Amino acid sequence: MVPCPRESGKGTRAHIPLEPETSKGDTQLLSLQRNAALVPLCVTMVSPPCGLLTRQKEPVPLKSISVTLSIRDFVAGVSATLNYENEQAVPLEVFFVFPMDEDSAVHSFEALVDGKKIVAELKEKSEARTNYEDAISQGHQAFLLEEDDEVGDTFSCNVGNLAPGAKAALTLKYVQELPLEADGALRYVLPAILNPRYKLSGEGVGGGLHVKTPPIPAKDVPYTLSLAATVSSQHGIKSVQCNCPVGPIQYLDDKTSAQISLADGHKFDRDVELLVYYSEVHTPSVAVEMGEPAAKADSLMGDPSTMVSFYPNIPEAQSPTACGEFVFLMDRSGSMHCPMNHQDPSRLRIGAAKETLIWLLKSLPMGCYFNIYGFGSTFEAFFPESVKYTQETMEEALKRVKSMDANLGGTEILAPLKAIYSKAPIPGHPLQLFVFTDGEVNDTFSVVGEVKRNGQRHRCFSFGIGEGASTSLIKGIARASGGAAEFITGNERMQSKALRALKRSLQPVVEDISLSWDLPAGLSAKLLSPEPTVIFQGQRLIVYAQLTGTMPPAEATGKVCLKYTLQGKQFENPVAFSLQPKSDANLTIHRLAAKSFIQTKDVGFHETPANDKKDVLKISLECGVISSHTAFIAINKDLNKPVQGPLTRSDVPSPMLFAQCAAFGSPRLMMCSAPAPPMPGNSVRRFGASLPNPLSRLKGGLKLAKRRSGGSMKVQVLGEQIDVDRGVSMAYSSTDVTDLETNHTDDPLVQLISLQKADGSWDLNEGLATALGMSLGDIQAALPVKSADSSGWATVLAVTWLHDKHKDKKGEWELLERKAVAWIHSHAGSARDGLVKAAVDFLKSSVDPAVFAP
Repeated sequence: MVPCPRESGKGTRAHIPLEPETSKGDTQLLSLQRNAALVPLCVTMVSPPCGLLTRQKEPVPLKSISVTLSIRDFVAGVSATLNYENEQAVPLEVFFVFPMDEDSAVHSFEALVDGKKIVAELKEKSEARTNYEDAISQGHQAFLLEEDDEVGDTFSCNVGNLAPGAKAALTLKYVQELPLEADGALRYVLPAILNPRYKLSGEGVGGGLHVKTPPIPAKDVPYTLSLAATVSSQHGIKSVQCNCPVGPIQYLDDKTSAQISLADGHKFDRDVELLVYYSEVHTPSVAVEMGEPAAKADSLMGDPSTMVSFYPNIPEAQSPTACGEFVFLMDRSGSMHCPMNHQDPSRLRIGAAKETLIWLLKSLPMGCYFNIYGFGSTFEAFFPESVKYTQETMEEALKRVKSMDANLGGTEILAPLKAIYSKAPIPGHPLQLFVFTDGEVNDTFSVVGEVKRNGQRHRCFSFGIGEGASTSLIKGIARASGGAAEFITGNERMQSKALRALKRSLQPVVEDISLSWDLPAGLSAKLLSPEPTVIFQGQRLIVYAQLTGTMPPAEATGKVCLKYTLQGKQFENPVAFSLQPKSDANLTIHRLAAKSFIQTKDVGFHETPANDKKDVLKISLECGVISSHTAFIAINKDLNKPVQGPLTRSDVPSPMLFAQCAAFGSPRLMMCSAPAPPMPGNSVRRFGASLPNPLSRLKGGLKLAKRRSGGSMKVQVLGEQIDVDRGVSMAYSSTDVTDLETNHTDDPLVQLISLQKADGSWDLNEGLATALGMSLGDIQAALPVKSADSSGWATVLAVTWLHDKHKDKKGEWELLERKAVAWIHSHAGSARDGLVKAAVDFLKSSVDPAVFAP
């Protein structure tokens, strides 16, 4: 750790420069060299000492994290307690930085010190920081919880003046909506992997508290994590699944509730993920929650709030014309050389990304426009401008995809986004942007703001790859443009989620979306969520509203109706509900409504416009929900006497998966851990031991440090000097991983997809025969009509083989099959039925010929 003694009676920190340590068995220092001065940046423990010790071989003050989770229908309530103990002989100031889903509405923070509960107040952030510093300088115990200034999914917890021998338990509470997966699962994720960003002490913007957290290997995290969850739903629970070892799952009350707990010894090698399957999940519903009796009348907390969940049954339809400009922005930073999961270390993220791009290219409709960008510290475009999708442009793009590598350094996404948005729109072809990244950027709110400024001209579909991908970035850019966000973890396939997004982008635009309320006289609804502007087939839509006016008698009912137009036809989804509000001590719906409102206006501590900041502060302080402009502060002034003596700074280490894995290249700095142990019997195949990217936020921190310093910087990574401008992909060079980058072109499915032409057809050749596992001579001999076009025969065989061999992956090849069937109808003519029957017989398939119906 980096000790920062205070001067007696003052709130300033003294800075102690540190030289790199190279002694065996000790930690090693990652430093920045600027103008010949060494400034400590972070610590990576290569051969950590035994026991729960800091860099000075002192005990780590954070001992355990205990989480209680309550899931009711599709809302999670979480209580997390951080247990501290100062085993040193001097008072401590302890810093702990941790991740949290950016949709979390943090609404409570309290400390229990020597049996006394101290409830924190939510204040404007600058005021809270000043109060904290003043309290510390006067010897009082103080506790500060704040959201990062620049990203919405990272929080810091500071404990000031923890006396020798003292214990403190800090509890924060939050609520969040649970996202709905394509298979009907509700997903809860407790982020356990931080992948920190690093900031330079003393060079912060705006004089705020800037926290450094030393990373250590996940297996050496010196504190424990426990989680106990209760799941309940009136619809009934089909199953609960977890990606981590858990104890026996107990189902109670005819499976309307369930209890699940993490097994002891969580290794911090992945985020904790729960999947909850209900017996019925797609039922529209409206919940009305009573306001807080003590709150001011006509305020958000004083009035009843309502949460409306729609599941619009939008008919599947194809656009009458093939139009659109499809731009794929792919992360090519060094961390994309990490494996997708431990079970198959040869399958790297960059390999999965390349296969996904092949699938996407093959699935595009004829007549559209497309381009592919790769980004890292710099960015590259396949074409100067988006090009029309033809056989020639597709083949050129495929050649470049196959030679693509994760060799562009850091994660700088803002520059390529600006370049994409600077291009002139193509008339009649609306822009559809697909962003794939496994990283974290240091200027998340700037990126989201850039997307939002261009939100009217495009939709953005974003994909977070692996644990540690920024929820603030991935969800923020999708929300800002009316798109959709996906996260790919464990052994989930990138292709399936990418193709589902492409399918959504090809759907006809739903227009004229509106909500209408039918309420008793004297009662009205004030929408707190943004007006819905886009709806996708199979997607849940949640809106929040404040009910103002006079509440009617208990037996009264109301109705809300979602209206929209699709291809000139009007649709309505009405939902009736009781107007009798229910009481909830946690005011869950009110908190979620406040969070929804804050997210529409809060674009960071430094970026939010003055008028929006005023609105954010009002709702945040009124509802007790934290924002980038507010922070929780608690001060214990009731000590018998102020804490005496110089205050030592202690940074709690965060789990990062560094490991000495020679197979992954440089032994000096690694990003990969050993394979995880097998899952217990109640774990499921959907989950795999997914690998985080520990350098992702480090890259952002280095860029942030360079920006703040105002000059060029060199980085010393365990004695190796590297120019920051070249990024931090030094741990992975293409030569380091050549042996591990398995060529997956021997996969018959990949082979077959790669051979499809842009118009949807296949040629009859040796490549097709190899993919089908047959000889070309046998295929030619089985052609039922010798005068028939051989491409028609090849295409019918390919489609039949897809249905027969890879029906479980239909979501991935459905769009390219649609093109193939359309081509067959336009080219095979009267020979189609004979070709289909012959293909089924030749492949000994049970495929229903109806799949070839128009």
